Amino acid sequence: MRTKAAAPGSGPPAPRIPVWATPVTDAAGSFAGQVRAAYLDNPVAARAIRMVTEGAGGAPITSNPPGHPALALLGSCGFGASGPSLIETLAGHLLLHGNAYVDVACGDDGLPAALFALRPERVSIEVDSNGWPAAHLYRAGGAVRRYPVGAGGGLLHIRSFHPLDDHHGAGCLSAASAAVAVHNAATRWNKALLDNAARPSGALMYQPGDGSTLSPAQYDRLRDEMEAAFSGAANAGRPMLLEGGLNWQALSLSPAEMDFAGMREAAARDIALALGVPPLLLGLKGDNTHANYREANVALWRQTLLPLLSRLLGALAAHLGWWWPGLSLAIDRDGIPALAEDRERLWASVNAADFLEPAEKRRILGLEEQAA
Repeated sequence: MRTKAAAPGSGPPAPRIPVWATPVTDAAGSFAGQVRAAYLDNPVAARAIRMVTEGAGGAPITSNPPGHPALALLGSCGFGASGPSLIETLAGHLLLHGNAYVDVACGDDGLPAALFALRPERVSIEVDSNGWPAAHLYRAGGAVRRYPVGAGGGLLHIRSFHPLDDHHGAGCLSAASAAVAVHNAATRWNKALLDNAARPSGALMYQPGDGSTLSPAQYDRLRDEMEAAFSGAANAGRPMLLEGGLNWQALSLSPAEMDFAGMREAAARDIALALGVPPLLLGLKGDNTHANYREANVALWRQTLLPLLSRLLGALAAHLGWWWPGLSLAIDRDGIPALAEDRERLWASVNAADFLEPAEKRRILGLEEQAA
C-alpha cells in the first residue's frame, strides 16, 4: 500500500489517501514478464489463451430488448478501430490478470458511443479512510486519469475472486507461471542439447605421463579449437586429431537424464489446467479425461467459457443500465454448436413431458408465446 505523505517540516501531515496498486511483483518479476513468458514465448499457453479469448469473442450474444444498440458496442474495439472485439479483450484481461476495466465514451446524444478496455496493470485503486474504493487511477506514460467510484457511468471494474485481496481479482497467469517456467526451461535445455549434437560429446584427458598439466595458454587454445571445430550439431561426428598426451573419453547421458519430453508434457498439462482448457484440445498426449475432441470442446464451454461470459455480460449490462435501464445481455446457447447436444436432450425431455401444456413447454425452451 502506498500513501501520500506530507513534506518534512511542513507542519501536521495531510490526510492519508491510500492507493492500492494492482499486484505485479511475482515469480516472473512482473505481470508484463509473465505475459511475455507465457503468451509470447510459450506455444502451449499462447494457444490455450487464444482458444479461450477467441471463443468468448465469437460467442453469440442476445439482448433484451432484442437488437439493442449495445450489441454493436460489444463487437467493436473503439471508434472505427480494427482488432479484437471488446469481449475478446476483456476475456483475456480477466483470464490472465483477474481484472478487467471498461471506459465508456459517450456521443453527442449522451449515450454510449464506444467502449474501451483499459490495460489492467495500469489501473490502481484509491480507497477512503474506511477502506472502501473511492476512485480508479489509470496511468499511461506520465498522464494520470482519475475515475471516481459511484459516479454515473464511471469506470467499470470486473474482477474474479481473490481470497487475499479486497479490491483486485486473481488471474490464472500467476498459477500457471511455474509450469510455464518449467516448460520454457525444458525447451531451452533441449535446444542446447541439440546444439551440442544432443549429447555431451566427451572429455579430453591430458595424460602425458610425467604428471605435468597444460599451461593456461595451451588450455585456452585447446578449448577455442574444440568450440570452433568440434562442438554443435553441424560438427557432429567429425573426426578429431589429438596431439601427444591427449586422450578422448566419450561421455553420454542416461536415458532418464535425456527424458525431458515427459517433464515438458506434464508442465504443458499444468498450463492447460490453470487456463481452463482441456489438454486434449491442445494435442497433449497421455490425457484421457475426455473420450474425444467433442467432449473436450463441450467441457471447455461448460467449465470455462460460459462462466467467463456470464460474468462479463452481467457486469456490462449492469453498467450500461446507467444509460439504458432494464438492459440485459445473455449468451445465445442455441447458437453454440458445441452445446447442440444439450439443446437436443432438453427438447426431447420437454417434448416427452405429456403433463405440460404447449405454452409451458415453449416457456421452458425459451420460445415466444404463440399469438392467440
